[in-house]
Amino acid sequence: MASLLSFTKGHGTGNDFVLYLDAEGVAPLAPDQIALICDRHFGVGADGLIRVVRSENITEGAAILAEESEATWFMDYYNADGSTAEMCGNGTRVFARYLTEKGLVDLGESETLSIGTRAGVKDLQRNLAGFVVDIGRWKLDSGDVLVKAHNLEVPRPGQAINVGNPHVVVALAEGRELAALDLTEEPLIIPAPEAGANVEFVVPADPMVVNGVGSITMRVFERGSGETLSCGTGIVAAALATRHWAGLGAPNQWKVTVPGGVLGVRMFAAEDGEHVGLSGAAELVYDGSIDLDALTGPRGSSRAAL
Repeated sequence: MASLLSFTKGHGTGNDFVLYLDAEGVAPLAPDQIALICDRHFGVGADGLIRVVRSENITEGAAILAEESEATWFMDYYNADGSTAEMCGNGTRVFARYLTEKGLVDLGESETLSIGTRAGVKDLQRNLAGFVVDIGRWKLDSGDVLVKAHNLEVPRPGQAINVGNPHVVVALAEGRELAALDLTEEPLIIPAPEAGANVEFVVPADPMVVNGVGSITMRVFERGSGETLSCGTGIVAAALATRHWAGLGAPNQWKVTVPGGVLGVRMFAAEDGEHVGLSGAAELVYDGSIDLDALTGPRGSSRAAL
């Protein structure tokens, strides 16, 4: 591929991404290139990278088309360290913003945009906040899990939840405990999940439910990226775990506050079981270009070999 990469920077409540168009699927990036592009000191800086590719031109996307013929675009998502990820809730909304603002799709106010991800087809619509995505079905995993983190005196129990990608949610007692967490290092999950997991730390509001809407505050450590200002699937997992802990009568609508802003979560019935939706802002910040051949690591050695 050419050494000059044209890209767009976008974010959803501070969860930021580098996006680039590769409609024909001929310009993949190597993991070390992705890691350096996402590096906040030596590259553009981002929590993840999204390759925008037509579904028919990527193996995972071709399988998606067999399930949903209208999912003509595939979100090829990578963590900041260059590893692949199944899905990204904030990323889907920024992906939708990119497709619509770049004129790649037309999406009316009441229309649905179907996109492909490694976690299956995701449907999005416009709303007042920006976009809402149907994350789909979710799974409450069984088994005892403990989480160790800096500035937590003892390991805390966690609830494992899969919403297309794996999460472990930990409840904390108060806001001061949440603020004191040191997430510069990855929390330790015991036993360690085979594929790793994102870890969310949650504090309920007091009162937790007002006018039928639950409220929680959250911080997150994303596998392959570190602490981020927001994590869409993590926000969904945190709301689901809190509703589970609250028991019968807990609401199906939640407001989740993260360092990057506030997002909405709604659980609703569907033909194949309960689904969960995520709504919030999605913004494109600027367009740019970067010379891949000029990318160098911390000691000046090139990491952009193709």
